[in-house]
Amino acid sequence: MEAIVAESPKGKTWSGGGNRPFGSSYGKMMMWFFIMSDALTFLGFLGAYGFIRFSFIDSWPIADQVFTHIPFVHGDYPMYYVAFMTFILIFSSVTMVLAVDAGKHLQQGKVVLYMGLTIIGGLIFLGSQAWEWKTFINGSYGAVALYDGKIVQFVDETGHQVSLESFAGDSHSERIQQTKSKGIWFQQEAGLPPVTLEQVKEGFASHPEISLRTELINLDTKEKTIVSREEADKFLSQATHVVQGANLKENEYGKTLFADLFFFITGFHGFHVFSGILINIIIFINVILGTYQRRGHYEMVEKVGLYWHFVDLVWVFVFTFFYLI
Repeated sequence: MEAIVAESPKGKTWSGGGNRPFGSSYGKMMMWFFIMSDALTFLGFLGAYGFIRFSFIDSWPIADQVFTHIPFVHGDYPMYYVAFMTFILIFSSVTMVLAVDAGKHLQQGKVVLYMGLTIIGGLIFLGSQAWEWKTFINGSYGAVALYDGKIVQFVDETGHQVSLESFAGDSHSERIQQTKSKGIWFQQEAGLPPVTLEQVKEGFASHPEISLRTELINLDTKEKTIVSREEADKFLSQATHVVQGANLKENEYGKTLFADLFFFITGFHGFHVFSGILINIIIFINVILGTYQRRGHYEMVEKVGLYWHFVDLVWVFVFTFFYLI
């Protein structure tokens, strides 16, 4: 018995779409499939962050009090530099659009120009993110950890956080960094904080203008709770050690999960930006060599453009979830 194979009109493989469904080549369709799967990955990460964030809504670190720095500038500038990073990445998406448009018109020179600007924008963003990580890890003000793992910070009369070094006492008790060869074998310190817990207690007692604030957030004012001197003394009696900066075990900003999710989510996005820059550089070199001009199309620029727009769009959601909410 002979099998009968139904054919689409005019011999096309897909009815209505043919060999290029929706007018897209195989390569562009596969890029869209990759983007959709990667989008679901980021959706899972951001969804987990949102769930954890609102599970600790009354004690989660306030972004405006964490990301307050600008390179080479001293002061309190909440979110300014993160906003600059976001602008740079969005601007690089605009230059990528211009590169794709120039490619459709076979304007090699303009493709070189706009792709070069896109790569520069990506490098600025990636360098800024590396600087932000370094600042986050090193810390700014320092804090004190309590026996239950909670973090308390110190503020001045205006409610602005102050560094431990600015008021710590002058006692010079010698400290030796604890390593596996010194002290308890299973404990090891990453580094010594600039001041000791005893110096913090001594300095706090001699500076009545300094107050202590806890992790607890007043949901009406959206500010952390500043306690009285009597309550502050009770908290300090429960203190175990000084915390400087952030790592995967503890951080001066508050909840340990805050630093864990910061490193994971922004690091995962940073890896995507790094990959996008490498791919852009490869395509950029081929554009200079005239590879796509000889082919008569710049479809590879369109493909990498899709990926770059996806990376930019994901950052908008990361910025919204992690820094604004």
